[in-house]
Amino acid sequence: MNLFYSDHFVLPLPSGHRFPMQKYQLVREGVRAAVTGARFHEAQPASDGVLALAHHPTYIERVTDGLLSPVEQRAIGFPWSAQMVERSRRSAGATIAACRAALAEGVAANLAGGTHHAYADRGEGFCVFNDAAIAARLMQAERRVRQVAIVDLDVHQGNGTASILAHDDSVFTLSLHGEHNYPFKKETSDLDVALPDGTGDDAYLAALQTALDELFRRCTPQLIIYLAGADPHEGDRLGRLKLTLAGLARRDRLVLDGAAARGIPVALAMAGGYGKNIQDTVAVHVQTIAIASTYARPAIAPLA
Repeated sequence: MNLFYSDHFVLPLPSGHRFPMQKYQLVREGVRAAVTGARFHEAQPASDGVLALAHHPTYIERVTDGLLSPVEQRAIGFPWSAQMVERSRRSAGATIAACRAALAEGVAANLAGGTHHAYADRGEGFCVFNDAAIAARLMQAERRVRQVAIVDLDVHQGNGTASILAHDDSVFTLSLHGEHNYPFKKETSDLDVALPDGTGDDAYLAALQTALDELFRRCTPQLIIYLAGADPHEGDRLGRLKLTLAGLARRDRLVLDGAAARGIPVALAMAGGYGKNIQDTVAVHVQTIAIASTYARPAIAPLA
């Protein structure tokens, strides 16, 4: 299984910042120990032209040149730095590479990414560039696929993804998220499933199965980009759902089984995870990659 990482590009965050930057290196180390035959690749940065498939050129320029206002930086949650720009470009590049690899071998992953709160013209919620929207559009521009589905199982709605792709029938957006969680102003995905605080394994998995059935009824994607957030876990500081580690394993298998049954490649991104104990978050992400690695197979041929 091919895995793409950018964890050595570290943001210079102030002491006490709540973003768990260290989780990415810990996840890579955990996957290296847990997954036999994993192949690790340093992610390459996405160019301005590639970013512009989902973002306004003026926004890309302002991010690159450090021209974001203090208000815009607060909305993102990071102070501007050259490292922030480089990491954000490489995180998008990692999801692009994972999509290409998944189309070749059935499944691949970005060991970061899932930056679904980034809009076309602004960033929010620790998200600068929207890697899933960028990658979906690039796979289409490269004529590898016609239709893509983004299955977003981060606990927070993929508001930026929904906004960017709102009028694009070639990308189906599914978001299964906490009803009363961030963002408090939701956008409209192709399919939104809002869950109450305290939802546990059985209710969550039933809702997910219904949503996946609806997705496959309404579209026939040649690629799924799966945002496998760790933040629905019961130990997450921001999640407010109550999924166990075993329940999250069942979640991952529902998505991967549904794709495998239809011969659809899956590219994974890690999305959020804010465990009270960071090792809980790492365990969820490592488990997801370990499960996904068992689905590696020949994929359907890309478009000529």
